[in-house]
Amino acid sequence: MYVIIVGGGDVGRHLCKEFLNMGHEALVIEKEAKKCECLKDELGSVALCGDGCEITVLTKAGTARADMFIAVTDEDDDNLAACQIAKQKFNVPQVIAKVNNPKNEHIFAKLGVERTVDAVALMLENIKAQTAVFPLTHLLSLRERGMELFLLRVAQGSLVGKQVKDLSLPLGSVVSLLIREERESRIPDPDTVLEPGDQLVCLIPRGSEESLRAIVS
Repeated sequence: MYVIIVGGGDVGRHLCKEFLNMGHEALVIEKEAKKCECLKDELGSVALCGDGCEITVLTKAGTARADMFIAVTDEDDDNLAACQIAKQKFNVPQVIAKVNNPKNEHIFAKLGVERTVDAVALMLENIKAQTAVFPLTHLLSLRERGMELFLLRVAQGSLVGKQVKDLSLPLGSVVSLLIREERESRIPDPDTVLEPGDQLVCLIPRGSEESLRAIVS
């Protein structure tokens, strides 16, 4: 697989290394000359100096044969423009953009870039995952499947003593894993009784987060 990454910051650099380590062909495009030279020193010929929003640069990068195009600069305008060009001009089948300002996510979707990563939300959820203060943490979006993965924490309260089958989960939800302190994690059966400190990994239909949040409120 050939992957093009626009943006040679920490995210782009580490992404490139990951793809290379997996045996894929990858290229990073970076427009800042100094940063690009550092990338070339570290990565060699897989770094290209230029503006990833310019057709001439993307042509030079071989975007027409790319299997995946990822834009991870710190500028939403650049990420959107680069992804639009890759999708519409070069017909890249998989296009993914980093969104730095959550308010812009709907703009990306409206303009044809549906696959996005909300940088702020990602950081927030990772912080929430490190503390037991928050009863609900968003783990993953499976947009093509129309599903979301959440971690639900059972604290002292109305959930303690309930059986899994009695949880008022959104229709179509699946409790895929029970994590219990000092015991082996397992797939819970419907009769499993919840204890304080339990954590449930729940797969729910997209758009039903509020119903899940109501359970732990």
